[in-house]
Amino acid sequence: MQLTLSRQASPLGELLIVSDADGVLRALDFQDYAERMQRLLARHYGVFTLVEAGVPAGIAGALDGYFGGDARALDGLPVATAGSDFQRRVWAALRTIPAGTTCGYGALAAAIGRPGAARAVGLANGLNPIGIVVPCHRVIGASGALTGYAGGMERKRWLLAHEGALRD
Repeated sequence: MQLTLSRQASPLGELLIVSDADGVLRALDFQDYAERMQRLLARHYGVFTLVEAGVPAGIAGALDGYFGGDARALDGLPVATAGSDFQRRVWAALRTIPAGTTCGYGALAAAIGRPGAARAVGLANGLNPIGIVVPCHRVIGASGALTGYAGGMERKRWLLAHEGALRD
């Protein structure tokens, strides 16, 4: 599989953007987590090649809109992921959490018809290959506490504050 690797500046550091030949987003991560992104891509696609190119216009525009203050700018951006059926259900459910809100792992498990699968949801959440756009940062602990984020807790805190879900 041949995929395109692009880079875009953001307030949180350089983003690595992986898209397919149709310009559909396949992965998004931070430059300092490039190894993690490579591992997830290998896990999901097996053998793949990354060819560097510019960011597809639709993806660049959506990211610019989001970071420019439109928390809903990413809502309609097409994405494609591999992964198990369960993982893809979790990732699809993540996209239904509105910007400016958060959700607990248990509530997310219930939303996909798997009450009691909060831990499995947490594992799937941690393997999400499309950070920010598939908003795994909107998932918090049952107590309301911020929990882990593959991009780091400071970035999670920033994203939630940017979307209005977290007040300083």
